[in-house]
Amino acid sequence: MKILVCISHVPDTTSKINFTDGDSKFDTSGVQFVINPNDEFGLTRAMWFKEKQGASVDVVNVGGPETEPTLRKALAIGADSAIRVNTPAVDGYQVAKELAKVVKDGGYDLVIAGRESIDYNGAMVPGMLAELTDANFVTNCINLEVDGTSATAIREIDGGKETVSTALPLVIGGQKGLVEESDLRIPNMRGIMMARKKPLNVVEATSAETETSSVKFEKPVSKGAVTLVDANNLDELVNLLHNEAKVI
Repeated sequence: MKILVCISHVPDTTSKINFTDGDSKFDTSGVQFVINPNDEFGLTRAMWFKEKQGASVDVVNVGGPETEPTLRKALAIGADSAIRVNTPAVDGYQVAKELAKVVKDGGYDLVIAGRESIDYNGAMVPGMLAELTDANFVTNCINLEVDGTSATAIREIDGGKETVSTALPLVIGGQKGLVEESDLRIPNMRGIMMARKKPLNVVEATSAETETSSVKFEKPVSKGAVTLVDANNLDELVNLLHNEAKVI
């Protein structure tokens, strides 16, 4: 079984976010980038298929050279090879088109993508990728088993879970629960050294058209100052809740 894991290069959630050029561009200065958490769950599940069923695992990213350290980390975790599509990731449709060519050229049986990336939270790419490659699709996936050319997946739905059976080729949108957080892997020194020798292939983009563009970014409104009230001064607390917070 050939598995392709889609890797998004996203800012660490602890990073301080700023914008430049009149708030039209994201400022990457001083920002640490990581593997998108939903993709990391998928990569860990792919490692399970590699170890238990002898699957081969490639990882892919659409982006510039700055994304290669993230791909190298995925190689250090255990992926066999990496592919970088040499173009900035502008919108979901463009990314899906570029990934679709990689999937078709590689003849992959299973494509594991994160349900969404934590930077734009679009949740578009996996579904569009499935459509473009004529593959079956399961999103919000929290469990996946593969037996030959058949797959059984569990996905979250409103108010519960649903078990579905389908056939390969398959694209899934994975999320937390696909593996336990305790199963996520931290690259060790041996993995890091081996990753340096694994292939990281750069392929040129297909010049897929973009359908959207970012016009302006805006930070959330800053939280107001906190007023501390002595635990014994209930009258003041009631007054503030009634006259300032207006919640009673």
